[in-house]
Amino acid sequence: MADVQVGQQTSLFGDLFDSAPEPTPAAQKTAKPKQTPAQRAAELNRILNHAAYRYYALDAPEMTDAEFDRHLQELLALEAAHPELVTPESYTQRVGGYVSEQFEPVTHAMRMYSMDDAMNLDELDEWLARTDEALGASEANPVAYTCELKIDGLGIALTYRDAQFVRAATRGDGTTGENVTANVLTVKDVPGALAPKGLARVDAGGEGLSLEVRGEVYMPKRSFVRLNEAADAAGQQPFANPRNAAAGSLRQKDPKVTAHRDLETFIYAIADVTPVDVASQADFLQWLRDCGFSVNPNAKRCKSAAEVHEFCEQALAHRDDLDYDIDGVVVKVDSFASQAALGFTARAPRWAIAYKFPPEEKNTVLREIRIQVGRTGVLTPVAEFDPVVVAGSTIARATLHNIDEIRRKDVRVGDTIVVHKAGDVIPEVVGPVTEGDEGPAHEARPLWNMPEFCPSCGSPVVREEGEVAYRCVSIDCPAQASERLIHWGSRGAMDIDGLGDELVNRMVEQGVLSDVADFYDRLTEDALAELWTGRMSVAGEKIVVGKTIAAKIMAQVEESKGRGLARVLFGLGIRHVGASVAAALAKRFGSMEALAAASEEDIALVEGIGPKIAQSLHDFLQVPRNLAVVERLRKAGVVLEEEVTEPVRPQTLAGLTFVLTGTLETLKRTDAGNALKELGAKVSGSVSKKTSYVVAGAAAGSKLTKAQQLGVPVLDEDALLKILETGQLPEA
Repeated sequence: MADVQVGQQTSLFGDLFDSAPEPTPAAQKTAKPKQTPAQRAAELNRILNHAAYRYYALDAPEMTDAEFDRHLQELLALEAAHPELVTPESYTQRVGGYVSEQFEPVTHAMRMYSMDDAMNLDELDEWLARTDEALGASEANPVAYTCELKIDGLGIALTYRDAQFVRAATRGDGTTGENVTANVLTVKDVPGALAPKGLARVDAGGEGLSLEVRGEVYMPKRSFVRLNEAADAAGQQPFANPRNAAAGSLRQKDPKVTAHRDLETFIYAIADVTPVDVASQADFLQWLRDCGFSVNPNAKRCKSAAEVHEFCEQALAHRDDLDYDIDGVVVKVDSFASQAALGFTARAPRWAIAYKFPPEEKNTVLREIRIQVGRTGVLTPVAEFDPVVVAGSTIARATLHNIDEIRRKDVRVGDTIVVHKAGDVIPEVVGPVTEGDEGPAHEARPLWNMPEFCPSCGSPVVREEGEVAYRCVSIDCPAQASERLIHWGSRGAMDIDGLGDELVNRMVEQGVLSDVADFYDRLTEDALAELWTGRMSVAGEKIVVGKTIAAKIMAQVEESKGRGLARVLFGLGIRHVGASVAAALAKRFGSMEALAAASEEDIALVEGIGPKIAQSLHDFLQVPRNLAVVERLRKAGVVLEEEVTEPVRPQTLAGLTFVLTGTLETLKRTDAGNALKELGAKVSGSVSKKTSYVVAGAAAGSKLTKAQQLGVPVLDEDALLKILETGQLPEA
């Protein structure tokens, strides 16, 4: 188990549990009659699961890593010789084995509610007082609360049937989550089967029982450091924080990637506590531990507000001593009967609250405000200040968002400023210090203003009416190059297969590309073949793209020349010009030449295009550098016209809006949407009162629920197929 080490979780604030649960019986070591392959595989699975339970759940291993690996290798060899023995529950399947095309929606057994927040101890006291009053508390009969650390991870729901793990889903919108079973199988502290000691406390004895437990998937700090060190060595973008890293790792398409991300869990809740023979949260946490789940040891049953305060203060004081991130304390009424009596609001339980830690603030000196040009050309002012340690890490920069925010906070270069991390993650400037001598010094400093020209390319900066953002609208601005090039090659635009984000970034870094026209009049197959991928071979040599891949990509580049005007307009990344707007413009004007000659008023007359889109497009086509790039595309043979054809089928669905949800058996949702559009319908991604029909396939989730709430007609797949065949709506 050396490759999946998990640090011991010890309590810092007073362990809720008096002692660890008794171990399940160890595997028999006495001689046995010769076993069949199926019997031996079953025994090896029991041994491995028990060893993992001792190691991860109890922090009390009874098997060496080498012995564990021998058992695992024996099971792998046995399953290789007898493929019929491979089952989803086998320990060998917990490392992932296939690539999932997408995450299917999962409806939770019961809604996963949000949590109300207490932003300070006064708000926490108010909640405690209200809860005590609602439950009729007195000095002789106080309300007990269980305090638990608020783990900064990703919510997860685990389903077990007949004590066997069968499914994992993310929290999603609380009602519907994503099926991430294949990835959670790689998280080593998730038990494949519930331990007998836990099942002994289930009313139904485990027979035919279905349980959905909830908790948090997180990435330990030590694993986060290793992950970012590896990303840095590979020249990749590091993750911002462990929570983002955990979320990104759990949503990987390939479970093998998740398996190498070293995720762990803490479980603390259940969808329906009825089958479990426990009466309180404290007892329930012990039951979870008995079952083999990882349960955070830092939990405490408190009998007064003073004890709750003490737990919260200790948690805040020791948060940096933990190997995982926390952002507060969850306080729950301990008694399940009292929880049931209090019930829920529309969004959260009345019997629980999350006390959020106050952000740690530090003073430092603002040395400079620099401009950062984003991928869409937005100029963002960034504060650069003397480095200071806040919430466990050193920060020296923070976004100031826009000129209006700078004016509101009234920060000026040279000020002593207050900084913190919003949500303990994002560095933020709170404002200037103006007490004492700092006040007059602050007033004497000049106000900062946005530049009139882009600091990256020198093009004029524009601010659209009614917007706070200043933008550079030059298509060949170096600061926007990578994102514009990635967008150009995307499926909805020019659809150049093989152009991944990393490859495009490498071409920009190594000076191979700077604007979209470079794909056609500058990029060569030889140059692409010799491009360094940023990786090194075992022998220490640079790994390049190679001739085979380069030839395939260049063939795709050549093919993309004929995509047409609509794809070009969308691919240029003009602000507010999405795929549907680009199609409408191409249909109306027919050529880039006609569009460039059109006035702002002419463009605004196109159906579905208002003054804002018209202004954005017109401004884009007035920039000489942009026109130069378009002209280079023309000379390279890129088609800048669109053939305008009349609809083949009668537009019998004109004026109607459809929403597709769930999985269709006979065709893909994108194909169904395109077929509806051919009949004149609009296809939307969200349900509203203006929706005409919702088409619901298998595992339809929140969109179906909303349609039912709004009274929107719902069609099944058979009705959809009849509409597509006949062009007519079903009879009421």
